[in-house]
Amino acid sequence: MGDADFIVIGAGVVGLAAARALAGEGARALVVERRGPGAEASSAAAGILAAQAEAAPPLLKLGLLAREHHRRLASLLEAETGIALDYAPRGLLELAFDDDGERRLLERAEWQRGQGLAVDVLGADEVREAEPNVSRAVRRALFFRDDHSVDNVRLTKALAASAVSRGAALLSGRPVTSLVVEKGRVAGVRAGNEVYRAPVVINAMGAWAGLLGGDPVPPPVEPVRGQMIAFDLSPPLVRHVVYWGHGYLVPRADGRVLAGSTTEQAGFDKSVTAAGLRAILDIALQIAPILADVRVVDVWAGLRPGTPDGLPVLGPGTLPGLYQAGGLYRNGILLGPLVGELVADLARGRPLPLDLGPFTPARFGLGQASASRPTS
Repeated sequence: MGDADFIVIGAGVVGLAAARALAGEGARALVVERRGPGAEASSAAAGILAAQAEAAPPLLKLGLLAREHHRRLASLLEAETGIALDYAPRGLLELAFDDDGERRLLERAEWQRGQGLAVDVLGADEVREAEPNVSRAVRRALFFRDDHSVDNVRLTKALAASAVSRGAALLSGRPVTSLVVEKGRVAGVRAGNEVYRAPVVINAMGAWAGLLGGDPVPPPVEPVRGQMIAFDLSPPLVRHVVYWGHGYLVPRADGRVLAGSTTEQAGFDKSVTAAGLRAILDIALQIAPILADVRVVDVWAGLRPGTPDGLPVLGPGTLPGLYQAGGLYRNGILLGPLVGELVADLARGRPLPLDLGPFTPARFGLGQASASRPTS
């Protein structure tokens, strides 16, 4: 392959976005991937862009920027690649079925309005007008009109196609085992018997980020299993993304409705289990009981990259030339494209639009001196 300017480990949305940005600036970017583009969490997700429904400080500002980034990116990628992303700007409904649920929603609506964010409080009749197939037991809902969704599988394919068209090289089926370190700084990576050289390496390995050999203090990223179910009925039974508790329904343009998800500490086991499916079905049927008669067409599981405090790990690693870009947990699709570009900018010494200090690897006692302060 010859030498590269940057090596990105991992071809999920984060790594592909970083490589796309680097190659777009004329840099020689090499992506080394253990399986294939989007083969792990990026394809297993539901594609929800829930900056308001999911995120709270200190993730809120990053999430809002990432959500706006998706609006622009969808049209750019479709124009570049011809791949329709099924970007759905219909908004998100979060439901309440009891007094405690109503109280929590009203408190959140008040707080978010205080931040200048758009959120509508809907009564039961308004909810059923918006979504006729949701349970008649719904008492209230919040409507986040700016929280959208995207087909994450198509997004990943489009990012890969765009990165390659800009000149990035993509090597699949090459599990990176360790960094190459020379004179105290990163000099490349080792994948089996092959060595690929570059002075800068971006760790975008997702749930595997903590297993990179040669990193003296690896990021504390652990896999968190999330199981999923797909129903098939055209047209879909819901028009919006619908939340309740820790579960959701997400409509797709092809007629499927995705239901998820579990949050399980199961190591690197991606098994689909009876208990996991039951938990998801209980949530799905609470939201829309009519799904009881709809055909299940697929089930799967993915591994989210979790961290001890639930926040991303973004910034310089322990070794000069090493950058961490991971730990996005439940917000991988929302944050991934923007995070990839931000870490690419950071690796090039570019100014950033926000402070990445809350997400610095140094908060866990690893990483170099912060280089993540915004300059604009």
